[in-house]
Amino acid sequence: MKITAAITGIGSYVPDYVLTNQELEKMVDTTDEWITTRTGIKERRILKGDNQGTSVLGTKAVQQLLEKTGTHPDEIELLICATTTPDVLFPATANIISNGVGITKAFSYDMNAACSSFLFALATGAQFIQAGTYKKVIVVGADKMSSIVDYTDRANCILFGDGAGAVLLEPNTEGYGLLDQVLRTDGSGEAYLHQKAGGSRRPPTHETVDRREHYIYQEGATVFKFAVKSMADVAAQVMERNHLGNDDVAWLVPHQANKRIIDATAHRMGVGPEKIMLNIQRYGNTTNGTIPLCLADYESQLRRGDNLILAAFGGGFTWGSVYLKWAYNS
Repeated sequence: MKITAAITGIGSYVPDYVLTNQELEKMVDTTDEWITTRTGIKERRILKGDNQGTSVLGTKAVQQLLEKTGTHPDEIELLICATTTPDVLFPATANIISNGVGITKAFSYDMNAACSSFLFALATGAQFIQAGTYKKVIVVGADKMSSIVDYTDRANCILFGDGAGAVLLEPNTEGYGLLDQVLRTDGSGEAYLHQKAGGSRRPPTHETVDRREHYIYQEGATVFKFAVKSMADVAAQVMERNHLGNDDVAWLVPHQANKRIIDATAHRMGVGPEKIMLNIQRYGNTTNGTIPLCLADYESQLRRGDNLILAAFGGGFTWGSVYLKWAYNS
């Protein structure tokens, strides 16, 4: 009998500090109306304090996941952390999270494909389940985007927040779980969305810091056009090859980058607003936290057998879509 990888539980965490549009009005030349109209964002969460990295967010999400599912840390065999903002270049943030929750009988590593990392990691974790290699795999999506946001850049600072979500993958033989995916990369997109310095090509120097090159850089118009086309194309492709019409899809779970991108993608797919998971107004773009945070927020509305289409787009360019049949009633 065919084994699929089903999501059997979700955990999530967002920091307590709320950065509102009204507070941003005092920091840069912007207004609540301007931000809301163009992005759909009203507030975002920010991780404050010294020595607080992405692992803090991921650890809290995994702790909640283990508690909710009644899973002992020793049962976990693999943990993948999807992140663009690791605590440090090494060790992997996944290692730090594993240590923080007492997972000692697994291996863990990070995956970075910008905002598509969670989908890429989900598809990767599923392979270990489908192959029969492992029985319990955790995939964490976590980012402290405030660490690479320039709060003097009014175009970018309004978009991002901090947060994390985690899912448990387990084997299923009833047809639930991850059933298909289309994942893509176009490396020529680097020019339009990247961080200029901080890696091995251009290590940090006084000059790179002075030139503010350790923050997110993006050419918004180009990214917007590519994101809408790419997310809609792969989502439609997944639906077509699995013979899914719009009526067959219970939920579209889009990466929460910008409400205009989400609306345009849904319009191209022919999916109505009542089927779109949306929480960008509360959290902004948490990069790899967006999709699992959506699943956590909507968990009580999900029913066994629901068809979900997950879609994301990120720097690189990276993008993808996953077809998932929900495995449980909460």
